[in-house]
Amino acid sequence: MNKPNIILIGGGGHCKACIDVIELENKYTIAGIIDVKEKVGNTILGYPIIGTDADLPQLATQYDNFFITVGQIKSADLRIKIFQQLKQLNTNIPTIISPLAYVSQHAKISEGTIIMHHTLVNANATIGKNCIINNKALIEHDVIIGDHCHISTNATINGDCVVQNNSFIGSGAILNQGIKVLENCIIGSGSVIIKSITTKNTIWVGNPAKHIK
Repeated sequence: MNKPNIILIGGGGHCKACIDVIELENKYTIAGIIDVKEKVGNTILGYPIIGTDADLPQLATQYDNFFITVGQIKSADLRIKIFQQLKQLNTNIPTIISPLAYVSQHAKISEGTIIMHHTLVNANATIGKNCIINNKALIEHDVIIGDHCHISTNATINGDCVVQNNSFIGSGAILNQGIKVLENCIIGSGSVIIKSITTKNTIWVGNPAKHIK
């Protein structure tokens, strides 16, 4: 049985990690990667870089499935821009879930989100569009993750937490039970959030975390 083709957008380190998940999930054949002009003709893990963002309208007439493999450290702006462009082109942006992850049958995962290796998404959790839920992250029961968020490696989002759109939770960070993080916030690696963050566009680091910007 032939698998449907998929085009990946972004050829950095996160792309390599996504390729590993896509290969293991075994639902799609990677037909090519989009990156900057200077890299066209190169390969990433054996897959060709076939064009740039300027080629997306033409590629959307040839392929149905696209996936954003640009990473997200701090700002979600580039991933949001690409996501909106793909929606305007009426492409399919699938959800990718590693077979090594556990996702409760009672959880909801939206389009364009990747659930990476050894992640645990527990019952009644909701994860929005175009998110990265990175290796070994824990998303506990009743958590709500908004659109365009990156929950980084080994982060712990405890029960009933809310992480609003475009936020970044760094590696090993912990959100205590019931914490709310507003839009466009950055939680530094290893930080422990013990009270809700009530100001958008802020950066928090430390244990317990303090507002630094």
